[in-house]
Amino acid sequence: MDWLTTVDHKKIGILYLIAGGFFFLVGGLEALMIRIQLWKPLNDFVAAHTFNELLTMHGTTMIFLAAMPIIFALMNAIVPLQIGARDVAFPFVNAIGFWTFFAGGVLLNVSWFAGGAPDAGWTSYAPLATPTFSGGHGVDYYVIGLQIAGIGTLVGGINFLATIINMRAPGMSFMRMPMFTWTAFITSALILFAFPALTVGLVAMMFDRLFGGNFFEPTNGGNAVLWEHIFWIFGHPEVYILILPAFGVISEVISTFSRKRLFGYSSMVFATVLIGFLGFMVWAHHMFTTGLGPVANALFSIATMLIAVPTGIKIFNWLFTMWGGSIRFTTANLFAVGFVPTFVMGGVTGVMLAAAPADFQYHDSYFVVAHFHYVIVGGLILGLFSGLFYWWPKMFGRVLNEGLGKLCFWTFFIGFHLTFFVQHFLGLMGMPRRVWTYLDGQGFNNLNMISTIGAFLMGLGTIFFLLNIVITSLKPRNAVNDPWEDGRTLEWSIPSPAPEYNFAQTPLVRGYDAFWKEKMDGKKEMLPAEPLGSIHMPSPSILPLIMAVGLFIAGLGFMYGKGDYGDGFKAFLFNNHIVAILGLAITLACMFLRSVYDDHGFHIEPDEITGDKGVKA
Repeated sequence: MDWLTTVDHKKIGILYLIAGGFFFLVGGLEALMIRIQLWKPLNDFVAAHTFNELLTMHGTTMIFLAAMPIIFALMNAIVPLQIGARDVAFPFVNAIGFWTFFAGGVLLNVSWFAGGAPDAGWTSYAPLATPTFSGGHGVDYYVIGLQIAGIGTLVGGINFLATIINMRAPGMSFMRMPMFTWTAFITSALILFAFPALTVGLVAMMFDRLFGGNFFEPTNGGNAVLWEHIFWIFGHPEVYILILPAFGVISEVISTFSRKRLFGYSSMVFATVLIGFLGFMVWAHHMFTTGLGPVANALFSIATMLIAVPTGIKIFNWLFTMWGGSIRFTTANLFAVGFVPTFVMGGVTGVMLAAAPADFQYHDSYFVVAHFHYVIVGGLILGLFSGLFYWWPKMFGRVLNEGLGKLCFWTFFIGFHLTFFVQHFLGLMGMPRRVWTYLDGQGFNNLNMISTIGAFLMGLGTIFFLLNIVITSLKPRNAVNDPWEDGRTLEWSIPSPAPEYNFAQTPLVRGYDAFWKEKMDGKKEMLPAEPLGSIHMPSPSILPLIMAVGLFIAGLGFMYGKGDYGDGFKAFLFNNHIVAILGLAITLACMFLRSVYDDHGFHIEPDEITGDKGVKA
């Protein structure tokens, strides 16, 4: 019950990590099945229809249900600690964010067992995703599952904006915030502006599919290209929503393990803001072949190439941070250093794709697949691994095993490059994306074989990581406050794992790299900004979980609203939308209860704050 009702940001971070990790394994399994199907020509490991389902669910799961929650896991666990806050601004809403994301993710994956997963690609392009070409319920699961999960992401983003703007410790000005907090801040702003676009598109698609709307149905006067615009106006900022937190992690890790202040901090901040701003100006570079015309193509080409400038600034700042530092190659730092050249390669192919005439050749070939996996896996996933190894002691009180960690790094890193490097050449040789099989004698055989071997190596690396977690969890919780000995930011000044209230006394921040500054002045801990007093804490609540269950039921109700049910009672329940209304009623009842019941939380008194190890059991 403690975990089902928690509103503590650190526990919610762990819940996000468990859920995201589970979906990461599911998405990885789907990827392996795709690669097994393609390891030789004319293979029949899975049927063509199943292949389309695997392809769609792999992309959707990895981006919305694995990458996003693991980013939120790190943001929840670390951002409040880095700014010296006791919790996020709205702990109850934080719990709603997790449970709605989880309900949406579960709903999406129920489709496998309910007669067919979505199969229109992870971008779900119209008219392929309209009832004309996708008759079953597969795409309905996509449309409704992502809407529910999107609520969670949106309220999470708003919560972190409010937290970072309002809850920084005294002295923690914006230009003293750690780089990870800055990237979380810009990411949250991007979520606030990008996710409503996706929601609008999904609602319109839902009306097309469930209520006979004609937004995207060309035969009835709808516009299929409109879906592409709506999807990519969300979809391109989403790429930066994913990668910016990884930039933040890399900045923290490289700085810590080079024993140096981050080079060019203010330029890093402005580069981050600029990337976030430009991210909204480039969506149509996914649509060069749609026939927008030379003016639109030229403008979006130029805007896309401009993004390379702030990204290049970041790359050079990381290199200069390492330059002349006393570098320690811990597992976290290996992932961080491996990230830099890998991400540069992804960026270079991005600039190639940004040239519209060239894109006419690359478009929908394996070259594009190689490009975005270099950015998302070679960028984001390496960054997340780095962050997990780095902050694991702060989240769980145990340091992950370094030997197994390095094994995980090398197998995953080599496997990754084996998988995706050769796909550039497959694309240039003419292998199209999303093909279920290919003919012999086209020169694709060997490169596909190499790619599949690489995918299994990445799977092996992931197994080493899981093994590491299991072995580490059997050891006692004995991590010290600052297990890396070179911690620079506030989270390393408190016990590992952090106590329920984070800081017994709110710290006073006297400069950038606040904890490092105190260390350099010969102090062992932060100066308090307030006397020891009673700490107000929010009460746990089961309502967020019940609200998410209500949305889950409502989603199923709407989806099966039209159907032939032999059973009269079942037909009555579904065809009159009674199930859907019941689900919404559960959610609204929870909102009502939350509004009328005044919950004042509880207090932790000073005599309960026991020096170093948090609350008395």
